[in-house]
Amino acid sequence: MIRTGFAAIALVALASTAEAQTSKPVKAMLMDASGKAMGTATIRQTSHSLQVRIKAKGLEPGEKGLHIHAVGKCEAPKFTSAGPHWNPDGKQHGRENPMGSHAGDMPNLIVNAKGRGTLTFDLHGAKMMGEGGLMDADGAALVIHAKADDYKTDPTGNSGDRIVCGVFK
Repeated sequence: MIRTGFAAIALVALASTAEAQTSKPVKAMLMDASGKAMGTATIRQTSHSLQVRIKAKGLEPGEKGLHIHAVGKCEAPKFTSAGPHWNPDGKQHGRENPMGSHAGDMPNLIVNAKGRGTLTFDLHGAKMMGEGGLMDADGAALVIHAKADDYKTDPTGNSGDRIVCGVFK
C-alpha cells in the first residue's frame, strides 16, 4: 500500500514536470516611446502552449489591445518596427474572427485606476522554437495598443496606436 502511494506521488511529480517549462523563458522589458519603463512580459513554453505573463504600469486606465508582434524590434515613437502580429499559420486577426486568429492575438489588458494591468494567458498550440516558433531569426516583441481590441477586425482589431513595446530576449 505504501509503495502504491509513492508510485502515485512519483507519477504526479513527473506529470507536473512535463507541464513545466520545456525551454528557457524569454523576457521583454516594456517601454513607452520616451524610453520609460512600463513593465515586463515573460513567455514560457509548457507542454501544450506558450504561457504569457504581463505586468504593466503607468498606463491610462481602461482596456488595451495586446499582441505579440513578429519582429523583435521596438523603435520609437510608433513601434512599427515590431512588424505585424505573429501569425505563422497565415490566419486573420481576432479571437472572434471565424477565419482567425493570429498566434499572437491575446485578450485585452485591463488597466486599473492606478494605471496597472496584469494578464496571464496561454497561447495553445504555440511553440517557442522550431518551424513557426516565436523565437525565429528576427525574434518577437510584445506591443500594447492605445485602445481595446475588438477581437474581429483584420488585421489589428481596431486597437489603435502602439504605445508600449518590448523585445523578447
